[in-house]
Amino acid sequence: MKAVWDFFQNQVLSMRWLNDLIGSALSATGLDISNRWVGSLQFFVYDVIKITILLCTLIFVISYIQSFFPPERSKKILGRFHGLGANSIAALLGTVTPFCSCSSIPLFIGFTSAGLPVGVTFSFLISSPMVDLGSLVLLMSIFGAKVAVVYVLFGLIIAVLGGSLIEKLHMERYVESFILTAGSVDIESPELTLRDRLIYAKEQMVGTFKKVFPYVLIGVGIGAVIHNWIPEEWVVAVLGSKNPFGVVLATLVGVPMYADIFGTIPIAEALFSKGALLGSILSFMMAVTTLSLPSMIMLRKAVKPKLLALFIAICTVGIILVGYLFNALQGILA
Repeated sequence: MKAVWDFFQNQVLSMRWLNDLIGSALSATGLDISNRWVGSLQFFVYDVIKITILLCTLIFVISYIQSFFPPERSKKILGRFHGLGANSIAALLGTVTPFCSCSSIPLFIGFTSAGLPVGVTFSFLISSPMVDLGSLVLLMSIFGAKVAVVYVLFGLIIAVLGGSLIEKLHMERYVESFILTAGSVDIESPELTLRDRLIYAKEQMVGTFKKVFPYVLIGVGIGAVIHNWIPEEWVVAVLGSKNPFGVVLATLVGVPMYADIFGTIPIAEALFSKGALLGSILSFMMAVTTLSLPSMIMLRKAVKPKLLALFIAICTVGIILVGYLFNALQGILA
């Protein structure tokens, strides 16, 4: 069984065969793959092709699943639960919705306008970019199943506890009034046929791919530089065990950036190969996907500064704690 899983991990998810194939093709043209420039080219071509294949497959599958959970149905599902249960369901629903924080915010506004508790909608807003199903598969392709599953569990815990805290503090008064008074039109969605769902999944795949592919190219480019040009001792000194503040630094660096899980994966892959600690890498990824500057600007239009600051503080503290927990567990999870 382990041999079967290792094969799936290395040859299906990580596509090691593709890396070997590209290396052989470059060597066949007379290029020396031990050369830094050629090594960077190999890393770039391999990661772009690998992530493109995984990206399109995942978006199609997740969009097909998402077609069963339109906003109207999601609102009805969430309305059946109360307290911690509602936060938990909201966090789980976030795993089958958009891939970045900016595209999650319109759904958050819609749910809040529909009268759902603010704490519940914030649980959704935290989990949606941080722990979507795509992150589970992509993290498995680099770090293995144990790390990916624990990452998702920790992300869901942050979402549930964060939303619950916002609920307990009664932060509804810090939502902009036009959101609370907007209301919603309760229109029943027509039942989709199999063909309708496949068309929807295809359209989502094409649209999302066009939107995120530039960030994939940027991420792979940065990863190629780290992988072939940044000395390992530099990475270890900043994000390795020698720096106890590596998790904090990685989180703070990630906050102002804008990308999604697909853009951060190649950077994470390169950092990991250079000796960066797992917790520092995952904290960076969480910060980028959850607290990007553009998404915070968008969220400010819907909530007042005090609630926005609380949201950022909850996510930042949660991400840092998760980073240190991963560092402590790295020997077990490796």
